[in-house]
Amino acid sequence: MTTKRISSIAAACIFGFAGALSFEVHAQVTPTSAAERVVAPMSGAAPGGCCASQTTQQHWVATWATAQQFAVTGGNAGGHGASGATAPLVGIVPAPTPPPPPPPGTPQRRFPIPPTLAGLNNQTVRMIVRGSIGGSRVRIRVSNAVGGASVTLGAAHIALRSKDSAIVPAADRVLTFSGKPAATIYAGQVMISDPVDLTVRPLADIAISLYFPKQTSAQTNHRFSLHSTYISKDGDMTGQTEIPDPASVVESYYYLAGVDVLAPADAATIVTFGDSITDGDQSSLNTNSEWPAVLAARLQANKATSNIAVVNAGISGNRILGDNGGGMVRFFHDALDLPGVKWITLLEGINDISGGARQTGPNAFGAADLIAAYRQVIAMAHGAGVKVIGCTLTPFGGSSAYSDRGEEIRSAANNFIRTSGEFDAVVDFDAAVRDPADPKRYRAEADSPDLLHPGDAGYKLMGEAVDLGIFVPGARGRPN
Repeated sequence: MTTKRISSIAAACIFGFAGALSFEVHAQVTPTSAAERVVAPMSGAAPGGCCASQTTQQHWVATWATAQQFAVTGGNAGGHGASGATAPLVGIVPAPTPPPPPPPGTPQRRFPIPPTLAGLNNQTVRMIVRGSIGGSRVRIRVSNAVGGASVTLGAAHIALRSKDSAIVPAADRVLTFSGKPAATIYAGQVMISDPVDLTVRPLADIAISLYFPKQTSAQTNHRFSLHSTYISKDGDMTGQTEIPDPASVVESYYYLAGVDVLAPADAATIVTFGDSITDGDQSSLNTNSEWPAVLAARLQANKATSNIAVVNAGISGNRILGDNGGGMVRFFHDALDLPGVKWITLLEGINDISGGARQTGPNAFGAADLIAAYRQVIAMAHGAGVKVIGCTLTPFGGSSAYSDRGEEIRSAANNFIRTSGEFDAVVDFDAAVRDPADPKRYRAEADSPDLLHPGDAGYKLMGEAVDLGIFVPGARGRPN
């Protein structure tokens, strides 16, 4: 057994939701090679990032991750299903009565918000994720971050995906947690699996199968997976080649926080942090069309940047200000705590604007509030040795969220991002997608269905607007 004393700052960085207290962590480290001895048992962040690796050999890098959010399904502390005594314990929560259709000509969503899963009971969840960088040794992170009760995980597998719910049988691996196939994930806990040998190529589709033997809520989830998730009928199907005749197919992730690969010392992760426009709302299902996915593909196509991973920490509806999962609240555990983080892109504020711009009075929300939040994020990241890339806010003219005062705030925030010099680099998403003839609106090529979110073509414009030189040592645009 080895014992490490962790400072209060490091504790906050590693455990995110937990209080920052000085304590000891006891972890048994049994590396199978000299390379693995570099891996910290609890974190594995990149050099210069939170809890830096202590050698120049391999380290853990997040190749995929998602931000956890609370599914409002009601129930008691165990969270069994939707609100009300007759709520289902499993299956999809029945959709509420839809609102009346908007007036003709009003911009509308192209794709609906995915439905909520009420819960799981003796069922397997097979989730499909797309990695960014590759590796030959992998692990997963599962999370009960916002749950109100412990969750029993009966079995877990990781595999390469073939098609739909099917996996490549030869590339299927059983996952264990501290040597055991089952685990209890306590409320608020993040748990890391034992690493397994599995060759994962860059941009590969990976299938994660989790079996929940007992009645379990679906509270800790990520609503917009933008990939199909397969919910089995009764039983442990984690090792089956496919999920036959699934009970349901949904578009969310459940209790899965990330996938890490053991990577060379120069490998690192970009965390794209933001709201629905980073999350990929209104991009097409199962197409990897959101702008962080476009960026990941570009990085892999460039030899100088092929060691750089991209993970998406966007949450639809997220604001940078506020309680209960606002951007500043979740910044440590959704960005700074990720293995290998070296850069963070920040694209957040349009939801703050759409709500806050309607306030009046001497303390009404304004650009100064957004700028103060940006400065807090910059300070937190720089304190952990991580670079922050400011991203200008995209247009929203013509959308239901638009107001003239909101546009004034957006313009002032974008001016700060572009000219203050406080960010380590800038990506001008606004310039990439706005209409030159009417800069308050998206250009036609961005294919925005609701005039708030881009379509697939607009996300492609955004992903292509990122200067890859930001991430190349010595290149123009590098954030030094």
